[in-house]
Amino acid sequence: MAGYLTTHVLDTARGCPAEGLKITLFALDGGDREVLAEMVTNADGRTDSPILPVERFRTGQFELVFAAGDYLRASGQGAPEPLFLDEIPIRFGMNDAEAHYHVPLLLSPYGYSTYRGS
Repeated sequence: MAGYLTTHVLDTARGCPAEGLKITLFALDGGDREVLAEMVTNADGRTDSPILPVERFRTGQFELVFAAGDYLRASGQGAPEPLFLDEIPIRFGMNDAEAHYHVPLLLSPYGYSTYRGS
């Protein structure tokens, strides 16, 4: 198998990478959630290594949870409370054991978007 999973988080309100944003990856199996990885984005808005590297990659259903609220508060975009966006969960499937899956997040205090990147 040569598949792996990456992400990239961009702060579209400030026009820069979202540095210091915590990301948690869960494997989903029915109603069960298993934590597979916890990482923090670097100065480029990426993790220093794949969230799910080649040696641990598997297919199935997954959820990335982006701690957007903590990032927005730390970057001065957190008022007033409660924030409109706090944790952002993205559920997705990976069915190709040989593929690079890339799940980017474009973030602002009042909206976000994602897509299957390359």
